[in-house]
Amino acid sequence: MAKEKKKTTRQAYGITVLKAADPRVRAQKKKHAPCIHGNKFWNVSWCVMDFLSHQGLRPETRVLDIGCGWGLAGIYCAKNHGANVTAMDADAAVFPYLQLHAEINGVEIETWRCKFEKVKKKDLRQTNLIIGADICFWDEMVEPLYKLIKKAVGAEVGQIIIADPGRPPFHELSEKVVEKLGGEVKEWEINGEVQADAYLLIAGTLP
Repeated sequence: MAKEKKKTTRQAYGITVLKAADPRVRAQKKKHAPCIHGNKFWNVSWCVMDFLSHQGLRPETRVLDIGCGWGLAGIYCAKNHGANVTAMDADAAVFPYLQLHAEINGVEIETWRCKFEKVKKKDLRQTNLIIGADICFWDEMVEPLYKLIKKAVGAEVGQIIIADPGRPPFHELSEKVVEKLGGEVKEWEINGEVQADAYLLIAGTLP
């Protein structure tokens, strides 16, 4: 009896995600090697998608996906809600993986190579929603992320959602944001088509 072929894709929240064993991902890895942990899909991204599936998102919402990696949370926003998405990362080597997933999911995503500390207030003035998944994993990321969120609040970005599995730098960031800028931290768990859990730092509300 022939051995059953393992699936190299998974579907959830209306999008297709390629697993590391997929030949298309393996082909990219021969050419592009992300250096800032952008080497796979991070599970807490599902929690961002799940939160937005409950909250809702108006068509043509302008979304900035910071520290985007493979960009699946932004791709979800574009495919399921008709959002206009810009995906930002300091490491340009993640963008071929993002564009591969965008093509598979039939959406267009604009990319922007930029570090957190280089984002200016004026860059955020047309943004309605900022999302980020698993982006505060080093202590030295706390201050640049806090300053970015502060600029976003000053630029009247409607909502900021940062998801994390619960690392100490994230909790430090969350405490500072909630104390100085407002917002809340929610524990979020999914036990449906996928299983995932995360802490969500949420500041502001969408119009």
